[in-house]
Amino acid sequence: MRKLLLLIVLTTTLTVSSGCVVPIWSATPDERVRQLIYQSENYRHVPNIWDRIWGFDMPDLATPFRTHGGVI
Repeated sequence: MRKLLLLIVLTTTLTVSSGCVVPIWSATPDERVRQLIYQSENYRHVPNIWDRIWGFDMPDLATPFRTHGGVI
């Protein structure tokens, strides 16, 4: 009984993890194209998000020029 239960659990795990049971994209061509376009648009924004997280788009406050700071 244990071997049968272990075999069923192992088979279910391997089947689900391989992607055979539930496909990630729709079966209809129109819906699948729309899903692929949305997915590629999401991937296109990753570099901008990465730059924003690390602050690359912020102005650099350490200027190489000395500033007076007072009224001239």
